[in-house]
Amino acid sequence: MPRDDDCRKTVEAICDLYTRELRPDEMVLCLDEMTSLQPRPRKAPTKPACPDRPIQVEHEYSRCGALNLFAAFDTRTGHVWGTTARRKRQVELLEKIDREVPKEIATIHIVLDNVSTHRGKQARQWLADHPRFRFTFPPVHCSWMNQVEQWFSILRRKRLRIVDFDNLDHLRFQLHQFITEWNQVAHPFHWTTQSFAKVMARCENTNEPCLRTAA
Repeated sequence: MPRDDDCRKTVEAICDLYTRELRPDEMVLCLDEMTSLQPRPRKAPTKPACPDRPIQVEHEYSRCGALNLFAAFDTRTGHVWGTTARRKRQVELLEKIDREVPKEIATIHIVLDNVSTHRGKQARQWLADHPRFRFTFPPVHCSWMNQVEQWFSILRRKRLRIVDFDNLDHLRFQLHQFITEWNQVAHPFHWTTQSFAKVMARCENTNEPCLRTAA
């Protein structure tokens, strides 16, 4: 990606959203999706680990559809909103956030990626109908700047390391259960202006695509 002034200004704007003290009437959420999550029921039961033997997972599995998980991460509290659906639609999650976030919060900043559906006619109309929401897009190849990606990595390690669910309903239940359990002990991730400066300096001093690197 071009490392130009526009890129730097966008990175600095997101850095500001993540690190400054927010007004009482605003919040910053990071939103993204995990697509094509499959239950993959095994043809033989998974055997738990025991002394001198690792967990044993049957390599043959059945296919029974897939789910998409849409999640939004509150950068100041760590609270997560989530919805699951067969179709790739994020509007249901946004509607859920709009219902659950008190109206006293007048500005909801949403950091999300650059796919065309987030900038299209329907997205623009939704924003016009919900004026307290404001979309902010990181530069391309900057998925590391979306904090929900960090939360997704925790979800993968804690709940999806072994994909072994009976069916779509079982998978859906486990995803929502994880969100419920997370929110009971939710915490924000520590992002600083120094983190951004370090990555940007590396990008400017090398020819590597450093903006792909996680913070």
